[in-house]
Amino acid sequence: MTRRNTRERILEITLELFNHEGESATTTNAIADALDISPGNLHYHFRTKQQLVETLFDRFQQRMLELLGDGAPDRIEVDDAWLFLHLVFETIGEFRFVYRDLTDLCHRYPGLHRRMRGILRLSMKTADLMLGALVRNDEMVIEDDARQTLVRTMILVSSYWVAFDQVLEPAREPRPDRAAWQVMSLVSPYLAGDARAAFERLGQAYRSG
Repeated sequence: MTRRNTRERILEITLELFNHEGESATTTNAIADALDISPGNLHYHFRTKQQLVETLFDRFQQRMLELLGDGAPDRIEVDDAWLFLHLVFETIGEFRFVYRDLTDLCHRYPGLHRRMRGILRLSMKTADLMLGALVRNDEMVIEDDARQTLVRTMILVSSYWVAFDQVLEPAREPRPDRAAWQVMSLVSPYLAGDARAAFERLGQAYRSG
């Protein structure tokens, strides 16, 4: 196995262990055991556990920035918002160790705290742009104060749905589709016209899926 393949395999197994056992509960010895390699071989590729955490967070951040970086288009429909949320929640599910113990992780890795705060702020900005596009296209009716509250609630649910699901249903894998439905349900009371009908169609498809 080449050095690059070994490095990628280490990251793959580390992510799996972090997601299922929690980052704080996973030692480098446990990672080495899971890979059937010596701790020395592991540390040759990643000198510390912090390097593993930061490398995985780099990948998570890149994926999130790719999704959030373009903001929202001038024209957006309910189906577009649903797909966007599903893609975001798929990424959160794939790197769920970040959200599993978010406060603890940010406390122990201050650099990640700063970067995570940036992701949350960008998430709120993107959500606000998305709602603004719906309002401009007469697909949503909402006062400014309620809109700001809704944005914050959307990101709150987006940030903690993984932890909620893992406590309630520890044996199940994350459900990005359910998370997208939950967030869209927050938006639904403010939808109007064709947007409300589109939401009802999505709801029927979700419940029968």
